[in-house]
Amino acid sequence: MKKQRTAYSILELAIVSQGETIKQTLNNSLTLAKKAEEYGYKRIWFAEHHNSDNIGSSATSLLIGYIAENTKTIRVGSGGIMLPNHSPLIIAEQFGTLAHLYPGRIDLGLGRAPGTDQQTAQAIRSDFMQAAQLFPDEVAKIEGYFSLENKKSNVRAPIAEGTHVPIYILGSSTDSAHLAAKKGLPYAFASHFASTYLTQALKIYKEEFQPSEFLSHPYTMAGVNVYIADTDQEAERMFTSLIRMFVGILTGNRQPLLPPTEMTEELKELFQHPAVYQMLKYSFVGCKQTVKNSIQAFLDQTGVNELIAVSAMYDINDRIKSARLFAEIMKETNEGE
Repeated sequence: MKKQRTAYSILELAIVSQGETIKQTLNNSLTLAKKAEEYGYKRIWFAEHHNSDNIGSSATSLLIGYIAENTKTIRVGSGGIMLPNHSPLIIAEQFGTLAHLYPGRIDLGLGRAPGTDQQTAQAIRSDFMQAAQLFPDEVAKIEGYFSLENKKSNVRAPIAEGTHVPIYILGSSTDSAHLAAKKGLPYAFASHFASTYLTQALKIYKEEFQPSEFLSHPYTMAGVNVYIADTDQEAERMFTSLIRMFVGILTGNRQPLLPPTEMTEELKELFQHPAVYQMLKYSFVGCKQTVKNSIQAFLDQTGVNELIAVSAMYDINDRIKSARLFAEIMKETNEGE
């Protein structure tokens, strides 16, 4: 039986490091995308977050355009567009436009969460809760706007019709697994911060999957935190920035991404705190061989088709090196080395 090859990609939040401007952060995102293209990554996706001082990925479709314009082959998309924040018609127009400008390279990942706090969600769209409850219907609207059959409708997005932008359903619980399976769409799980339901959601998706015109077999993606350096100690040091960022999120003390420090006993205890560990369980930290072993175990456990790596690092050079080493791991894993 032929071994399944696992694709590898990047999810980018454009997290702002302490002392950096948002412009520098977005430029770093482009630098990373160019390197990812060089290293054989399949895609780079941009998240959608709002009302956060330390995240530059807010206007997702604009960032996708910026990255696609300055790269050549790597796929670029949303991980994801938080659909209840938007009109499906406008999203279809935006991604239809991107598809014409960068044909065959644009992905549309759709999520149900707000990507922000409730008060901001209400400011973005006053009927957010209603839109969230209607997520399956809103996805269907977007599918309609992309279809050639929609030419006969009174409400159209002509620029989107027939552009063949692939739609991915994103999830962090089991709800979206049912929807992705029913629609026969690829499914991406946010296990880089929501580990609890990964196994259950993948099981539901695979068992309930119905082939569609888009996909004949289930296609699964999983988010993982990846921190690779020359030594385990060096990688753990870089990882301290993420630990402190998540502690800040949980305590309401949000701030730019802090420089790494030594991995102290206190930080180890913070990482092992149930609330933190449950969010960061699927974090692969260490030298190349350490992470390779962990990645192989994760692939054996989940059988996912694609890993999408998330790496909030203070220094862009550390991040590029980690991305290169992760690409080496995936190539070696795929070749059975």
